[in-house]
Amino acid sequence: MSSSKYQQLQAHLAAHPATWLVTGVAGFIGSNLLEHLLKLDQRVVGLDNFATGYQHNMDAVQNSVTAEQWSRFKFIKGDICRLEDCQAACSGVDYVLHQAALGSVPRSIDNPIATNATNISGFLNMLVAGRDAKVKRFVYAASSSTYGDHPALPKVEANIGKPLSPYAVTKYVNELYADVFAKTYGFKTIGLRYFNVFGQRQNPNGAYAAVIPKWTASLMAGEPVLINGDGETSRDFCFIENAVQANLLAATADNPDASNEVYNVAVGDQTTLNQLYRYLVTYLSPEFPAVRNAAPVYRDFRSGDVRHSLADISKAARLLGYSPAYRIEAGLQKATAWYVRNLQGQAAAAVSR
Repeated sequence: MSSSKYQQLQAHLAAHPATWLVTGVAGFIGSNLLEHLLKLDQRVVGLDNFATGYQHNMDAVQNSVTAEQWSRFKFIKGDICRLEDCQAACSGVDYVLHQAALGSVPRSIDNPIATNATNISGFLNMLVAGRDAKVKRFVYAASSSTYGDHPALPKVEANIGKPLSPYAVTKYVNELYADVFAKTYGFKTIGLRYFNVFGQRQNPNGAYAAVIPKWTASLMAGEPVLINGDGETSRDFCFIENAVQANLLAATADNPDASNEVYNVAVGDQTTLNQLYRYLVTYLSPEFPAVRNAAPVYRDFRSGDVRHSLADISKAARLLGYSPAYRIEAGLQKATAWYVRNLQGQAAAAVSR
């Protein structure tokens, strides 16, 4: 289920190992990047302070690769808010995949100062460290939240509105800083505007959990699923494998027009929350028959949320060779199967309480 461009890249990387830095390596996206890179026999440096990442994510990666592949991984416990930690992590690195951030719109509304410190000051530290280390390419996690209040669909990279949350402000500032570093220092950067990435190892717990793992865990545990608004809010849900593909293509892109740009990373599909709920019921019901009779609970719309989101991915296809291998149904089938394997014991305990 891979694009030909991506297949060619994987074969090339396996034959020509490089050294990669993944920040936020113990997080959801970071640990998936780590796993894919190690399976391609790459050397990987990982940086994380465990603010939102977990040791068990890295343990899961270790269990999925060979001992030889794992020996190519060097972990640094550090914080992107400390320049010296960023400098140590960037030393000797070819490519940076910068995923570390404080995500979540609600979290940024609750604590804008912490979000700003990590997402802007920490980002600037990483830019400086990457520039000084002369890395070949700096790929960073941007966000679809940057489109803000711009009403047009699908979302096209050049047309953005005003941010609707502190988190969106920080992600837009990342793009501005990256552009300045490209023009001022000749530093090669690429921003990836993620649209609702989901998949294995995405944390279902906590106040700021993403909708898919949170709803999946709730259904498995026999708990009510809470939907903000009327359920007709829509998103372009993107399976983790697509996001990994985009990162690797962006880091190694040899098209001179590809660098110093931002790209939508999505599928180009629009799914409402009501549709998403029905998908999850369908995929979980073979293992959890009771979910067929469950009904969601609707509540008020959430502050800072965008009503509809749909990406135009033609720019990434044209300049990076990006071709998402998983639409939402295939991605959800893989994701829910992972949650059933890994959360079933927790769900059973919750139901018995």
